[in-house]
Amino acid sequence: MTTTSAEGTGSVAALTPRQTVQAISGLMMGLFVAILAGTVVSTALPRIVHDLGASQSSYTWVVTLELLAMTATVPLWGKLADLYNNKLLLQLSLSFFVVGSLVAGFAPNIEVLLGSRVLQGLGGGGLTALVQIVMAAIIPPRELGRYSGIFGAVFASATVGGPLLGGFLVDSPLGWRACFLIGVPFVLVAMFLLQRTLHLPTVRREAKIDWWGAFLITAGVSTLLVWVTFAGKRFDWVSGWSFLMVGAAVLALVIAVLVELRHPEPVIPMDLFRNRTVALAIVASALVGVAMFGGSVFLAQYFQIAQGYSPTAAGLMSLPLIIGMMGASTVAGALITKTGKWKIYLVIGGILLPIGLALFGTIQADTSKYMLWAFMLVLGIGIGLVMQNLVLAAQNDVPARELGAATSAVSFFRSLGGTIGVSVLGAILANKVLETLNPGGGASGGGAVPNVAELPPAVRSVVENAYAGATADLFMMSVPFAVLALVAVVFIKEKPLLTTTGAERRADEEAAGKQDA
Repeated sequence: MTTTSAEGTGSVAALTPRQTVQAISGLMMGLFVAILAGTVVSTALPRIVHDLGASQSSYTWVVTLELLAMTATVPLWGKLADLYNNKLLLQLSLSFFVVGSLVAGFAPNIEVLLGSRVLQGLGGGGLTALVQIVMAAIIPPRELGRYSGIFGAVFASATVGGPLLGGFLVDSPLGWRACFLIGVPFVLVAMFLLQRTLHLPTVRREAKIDWWGAFLITAGVSTLLVWVTFAGKRFDWVSGWSFLMVGAAVLALVIAVLVELRHPEPVIPMDLFRNRTVALAIVASALVGVAMFGGSVFLAQYFQIAQGYSPTAAGLMSLPLIIGMMGASTVAGALITKTGKWKIYLVIGGILLPIGLALFGTIQADTSKYMLWAFMLVLGIGIGLVMQNLVLAAQNDVPARELGAATSAVSFFRSLGGTIGVSVLGAILANKVLETLNPGGGASGGGAVPNVAELPPAVRSVVENAYAGATADLFMMSVPFAVLALVAVVFIKEKPLLTTTGAERRADEEAAGKQDA
């Protein structure tokens, strides 16, 4: 049994507007830099893997490992947030990020770089869950729309703005190592701000952590993701290794469900899935994750290899996607706070998502940049309207004692969708490119990522068309998932937004529980 420490008394005192802004500033700064770590490398990856002598498989793993560590640990961070001091957990997650960033910045080879990405993912998983949980604790859902819009804008700008910053740094004298080191000072500032401004009342309670559930969930998800990364390259999709890995992953997840059903403090409470709003938000988030992460990762490679842009220019090409995501998230958040209506924005975003993906399914090596900008704007608005409002809908429809679990569950499945999307789409892209460039030569090995600037004109044209065609196919494959996300969103029932904070709701629930006892 473990006992949480209390930062203050169990009473709930609303923060003043000044205190709220100060606390949110620290949260947003930490979140921005941590999420940036997952995306800033996307534009730099072609140069990184080339300099370190790595392969196309390694290209995908640099992104996948960070997403995997983040995804697998989000539920555990969310459960810990229901039991322990949230400020301490935030500082711990930021510390993981700082250490991982320093190791990555000085990595001498691809193996060390991959290990550092795991540490960064651990920190990112904590921030992905904890920032939203803390926001829900100090801000009522009705007011949360405005701040959720800011959160969405920060998340979107870090997700898509990373390639812009990464491209600038790669082309600068600082080089690609600065992509990992530049965020460290800002994280240290965020840690200082949170220590000074974030004051959360915590309730002393005893609880037993569901370590077995956390281990089984992590093992099952990790095994599944390793399989989708290796299948088609190291072994066939239908093979003994595939059956072994998928079987092991399914067995681990089935046992995890049984453990969760029996444990008094499950990492992911199974009764969450009985809540229609939460269940549909989870499904939609997982499907949206494919579009959000896949788009930013593979578009950067398309701009550089298929269209011949420099890393900096490739980053600038992503600006319309950033503008669409930030603008839609911020405007929708303000309107939700003003009107209290939120479902309409989910539906509009759900409609724009498959349209944007389908438009990208038509791209070629010579597609006009103006058409690409228009496609990115449509896709960005769709993601911006859907992503954060799904979390808001789930938080508004669960008891305060399950805020952490519900928030982390939605974030977990969004990250899971993104991680699976990057892994599967990356494997498919590598195979399609290899089949085009080396027909009949097999798909083993992954192939090295080319530097198109060093290729002869004739060979360069073939490589550009191979990557353009493969990237277009990936986006078209994502369309059915976006359509399913729209279906899930349509069936979410709109409920009035609450006007009390998560901390106030929890205090009321516990007081009511004592009276009933």
